Amino acid sequence: MPVVNRIPFRLPTHPRDPHEHGRVSTPLELFFDLVFVVAIASNAAQLHHGISGGHWSAIEGYTLTWFAIWWAWVNYTWFASAYDNQDVPYRLLTFLIMAGALALAAGVPDIFDDGQSVVVVVGYAVMRVGMIGLWLRAAAGHPERRKTALQYAGGILFVQLLWVGRLWLPESWWIPTFFAAVAIELLVPVVAENLGGRTRSIRTTWPSATHC
Repeated sequence: MPVVNRIPFRLPTHPRDPHEHGRVSTPLELFFDLVFVVAIASNAAQLHHGISGGHWSAIEGYTLTWFAIWWAWVNYTWFASAYDNQDVPYRLLTFLIMAGALALAAGVPDIFDDGQSVVVVVGYAVMRVGMIGLWLRAAAGHPERRKTALQYAGGILFVQLLWVGRLWLPESWWIPTFFAAVAIELLVPVVAENLGGRTRSIRTTWPSATHC
């Protein structure tokens, strides 16, 4: 009889061995990257269209959207490099992040036209909610890094509230608050890794490149 690979319904979220041998990208991770390629392509197409028409403000729209796509991808890759149990909740949260990426891609034209987009913010929020769920699972499954994981989850939630709050600000505030929110986003890993885990043994870890 053929061997059936069954997906475990629920597994503890344990950290990966940093000296793991032979680990390669899973089909889910490859599909995840492909979905983000769609968002990148949509953003690049709008940039090309804008510059071709002499609208140099398209560079601004491209930069704003590029950060959202890049940062969401980096955050998921960061997590998947430290934790990877491939059970049903993990896969569902991954698909949720992918759905957010597609929603963000759908709202890219609005960013280029108006400088703001509810669809992009909603798409980004969906991606970040998925990451919060992943870090909360890590906090529950790995007590040694619970504080670090909770710092990530809380930091992501806080910044996401700021992004949503920007929708009600006057247009003159959009650019300054964008860079302020970006700065806080970039601080989340710094705070989580240094306040959540002051010793290397309880910080998030990744497989050594020499062993992959």
